Amino acid sequence: MTTAILLAIIVLSGTLGDLAVARAMKGIGSAGDFTHPRHWPHILGSALRHPWFYVAIALMTLSFFTLLALLSREAISFAIPATAISYAAGALGARFLLGERVTAKRWAGVMLVCLGVVLASIG
Repeated sequence: MTTAILLAIIVLSGTLGDLAVARAMKGIGSAGDFTHPRHWPHILGSALRHPWFYVAIALMTLSFFTLLALLSREAISFAIPATAISYAAGALGARFLLGERVTAKRWAGVMLVCLGVVLASIG
């Protein structure tokens, strides 16, 4: 039961953290060209002024420390594949919370990942 709770916390907090980062970056607007280091201070400064950026950091921190707790209880060969279910949660969140269009090919990819999680967890 504890393993299932830890997995749920990892998936939910990690996915919500990813969605919060996406929302922050969309709120910032065009981030410029990441390939040129001279743009990095401006991008970072813009991110640090956006409240969703801090929500993302908090959620991702929770996810990371919960993953550490899970790894203290379970084998990495189980824990890491099991957390891949966050790909499905991310696609759902992108669609319903951020209003993004998720194509049929992406949903098919998500379903393949979910199938892989099931196969890895029963092994």
